Amino acid sequence: MLNVEFARRQMIDQQVRAWEVLDARVLEAMSRVHREAFVPNEQRDIAFADMAVPLPQGQFMLPPKLEGRILQALAILPGDRALEIGTGSGHFAACLGRLAASVRSVEILPELARTATQRLFEQGAHNVTVEVGDGMGLSGPEGGYEAIALSGSLPVYDRRFERLLAEGGRLLAIVGSGALMEARLVTRVGATEWLQESLFETSAPPLVHAPEAPAFVF
Repeated sequence: MLNVEFARRQMIDQQVRAWEVLDARVLEAMSRVHREAFVPNEQRDIAFADMAVPLPQGQFMLPPKLEGRILQALAILPGDRALEIGTGSGHFAACLGRLAASVRSVEILPELARTATQRLFEQGAHNVTVEVGDGMGLSGPEGGYEAIALSGSLPVYDRRFERLLAEGGRLLAIVGSGALMEARLVTRVGATEWLQESLFETSAPPLVHAPEAPAFVF
């Protein structure tokens, strides 16, 4: 039988900390949110594994260490408003909710949105709201968020999310295709100015309806 608390501590120490996630608030959030409660029943044995856990309809939970790196990079403050594109299981939204004042999470697949909403309620994540919608078609409010996380990758970087940032707000996007993609932090530093920084290499499945990279023609 899985020793849940031991497995959780191993996940934090051997995966998350080992990948240079040292922010105390992030580690506390990931320790407090019960990852196993968001995993499909048939996947409970791999809830804490260093892998992307399969979800219904071909979707995935991001690996714990990647979730930790994203949360750390966003440097979320207690008063921040956060936006997540791609709710999935709801686990990452729950972690965001531990750090931010409020979280709006958008999920294109109604089945996942319903399940995530139920699990978030059961886990007491009452500052997280899940809605069904296509994140790639999201509009407004401009300047409405201090932190935005895309839970899937963008084969081609799309600037539409930048305008949703408040001044000083941060966006974390995983950009590219193939085995190695770029985790990119975008900070809104003025009304019409954004700063981009490449943080680390990783990989993640693309967001549904994310624009594809143009095919290479010889």
